[in-house]
Amino acid sequence: MDRDISTVADGFSFLECPRWHDGRLWVSDFYTHRVVATDGRGAVEEVAEVPGQPAGIGFLPDGRALIASMRDKRLLVRETDGRLTEHADLSGLAPGVLNDMLVDERGRAYVGDFGFDLMAGAPMRDTGLTRVDPDGTATSVAEDLRFPNGMVLLPGGVLVVAETFAGRLTAFDVAEDGSLRDRRVWAAFGEAPDTDDVEQALGALAVGPDGLCSDAEGAIWVADALHARVLRVREGGEVLDEISTGAGVFACMLGGEDGRTLFLCTAPSFAEHERRPAREAELRAVRVEVPRAGLP
Repeated sequence: MDRDISTVADGFSFLECPRWHDGRLWVSDFYTHRVVATDGRGAVEEVAEVPGQPAGIGFLPDGRALIASMRDKRLLVRETDGRLTEHADLSGLAPGVLNDMLVDERGRAYVGDFGFDLMAGAPMRDTGLTRVDPDGTATSVAEDLRFPNGMVLLPGGVLVVAETFAGRLTAFDVAEDGSLRDRRVWAAFGEAPDTDDVEQALGALAVGPDGLCSDAEGAIWVADALHARVLRVREGGEVLDEISTGAGVFACMLGGEDGRTLFLCTAPSFAEHERRPAREAELRAVRVEVPRAGLP
């Protein structure tokens, strides 16, 4: 379905991990090493500078932001005065640079990593999820995931993570202690490519699920990083809606005053050598019918 898509802000390098919080959208701009926030009407404020390259964003129960610092594999806390302090060091658990993150209502952070050197063309390698508790203790809670990416926490305590290079969404039940149980496929977009070659996998994937967000009907909006579109999907894999973005889209987030604005992180490509020197990424927005629910 074609929709009117507006540009909220532009001039970025590569936007990822958008989060709606307290009336503003927070988003990481990878290669300018900034986290910025916008009211969705054009005003943009730099809220953090992360030399190690920012990725996943979440919020602790007291309102402080958690930010994944990709290259040094640390979680940082943005204190109330704007300073960044270390919350956890994941260098002993994450084989690849840190990626997306979900922070639950208790302040537990679930963090993914690349698992291999994507930008250098290394063979694909499965990796897992790390849980960081509010006291900074880090524990491996899932393994054998093929490039874990965007995550949502649905009502009822179901964590769903995008496995980008497997072309599927994988679900876990979150136990009281924060452990993940009963792994299952929530939605599959065809067979997972049987290869460790990135180019071959990209050519075989029907959908490259990247960033995710969920709505009040239990459906998930999926940014398809390979086909310039976002898909609204229900459990089992039925596609309920599709919006063509006209440019690569790598993350999405429901927000706005009524929760019905779908924000889109777009760029011509995801390759670092193309995006680092350019300022072609945009934050766009489109209106949808069903409002936001769940986390993030």
